[in-house]
Amino acid sequence: MRNKMSDISSANGFADAKAPARNSAGKVLLASLIGTTIEFFDFYVYATAAVLVFPTLFFPNEDGMTALLASFATFSIAFFARPLGAVVFGHFGDRIGRKATLVAALLTMGVSTVVIGLLPTYAQIGVAAPLLLALCRFGQGFGLGGEWGGAVLMATENAPEGKKNWYGMFPQLGAPVGLFLSSGLFWLLLQFMPKEQLLGWGWRIPFVASIALVVIGMWVRLSITETPAFQEAIEKDERVAVPVFELFANHKLSIFLGTFVAMVTFVLFYIGTAYLLSYNVKVLEIPFTDALVMQLWGAIIFGLAIPVAGLAAERFGRREVLIVTTILIAAFSFLVPVLMVANEGAILLFVTLSMMLMGLTYGLIGTALAAPFPTRVRYSGSSITFNFAGIVGASLAPYAATWLQANYGLAYVGYYMGAAALITLACIFAIGREKI
Repeated sequence: MRNKMSDISSANGFADAKAPARNSAGKVLLASLIGTTIEFFDFYVYATAAVLVFPTLFFPNEDGMTALLASFATFSIAFFARPLGAVVFGHFGDRIGRKATLVAALLTMGVSTVVIGLLPTYAQIGVAAPLLLALCRFGQGFGLGGEWGGAVLMATENAPEGKKNWYGMFPQLGAPVGLFLSSGLFWLLLQFMPKEQLLGWGWRIPFVASIALVVIGMWVRLSITETPAFQEAIEKDERVAVPVFELFANHKLSIFLGTFVAMVTFVLFYIGTAYLLSYNVKVLEIPFTDALVMQLWGAIIFGLAIPVAGLAAERFGRREVLIVTTILIAAFSFLVPVLMVANEGAILLFVTLSMMLMGLTYGLIGTALAAPFPTRVRYSGSSITFNFAGIVGASLAPYAATWLQANYGLAYVGYYMGAAALITLACIFAIGREKI
């Protein structure tokens, strides 16, 4: 009788009453999107300020170009902090779970950003000001290093069969949304605030306002449950004591190739945003508000292209879409000196094409970098790979492009982008179909 009742209970679903609750698709996708939106908003607020106000407020004793390069140097610090954040947060993400680690990463990023908005300037405390700025930028990078991988896994490990590319593109949407919000906020400040007030105190508003976004993100993140894949790893006792040790013992080639698979994604993005913004303002002398409008347009194109990438990957295959997109980026690199001229129409076309290509590659890179790693080291593996790519592809991209343009001309900025595309293409072929 007991067995019969048990069978009846199982048939009606009562046997699963103690099973962990599954997150709804909407909650998963919102949690992955809102977290990366906040993180990238914080990250890009700094990038915009690095062009607009930091050279004046934190490096005032340098000439204009040197101050801009110094500001970009502090910008690059975050990319060297990101792999460290990936190791630390990846360890806990693979040991204690995706959810708790994502909350901690969001807090780290948020606190660092708010503190930047409260920093005294060079005029107030001298050389300590840029040092504190660099420290906070390190904190931003450290937090983002742990955020991105967890957000991608939160989406892909909750994805139904055959939908990993579609789910995996949602956290990637946080980049264009964050870029749009940060650029839009600075545009509004410039519209309604004299430059003297902006330099005096207005620049602090976007950084301090981040605290409201962090509270919203925390509320959403705390409402979700752990991913089914990680729950299964717990039940099967598959977790390892130190994930990073296993990662570098058994998955070195996947890390190396994955780093360069993502390289051109970073080079393209930071040439098309941070470098282009400084080039428009400093070289072409386009009004900063007009330059920000172009960046806002780029963010829209970027955001629209990401879902296209997800749909195309489900139809034609992730690897195939990445190969075609990378070839198109290599071809686009020859247009850099043609389009980046003193003509706003040409610049707008450059922004449109670069951000369209960016959406097609970035929309898939999260799922692609997570694919080679087993669940027990996937948080660490995808995060470390992505952030190593940030070092080789993004950390010096605005600095390198500015230096190449100043010393050799715009054609060499294009060669730089083209070389990155060829390296990425070679690594996509080397990594193999089953690993991407």
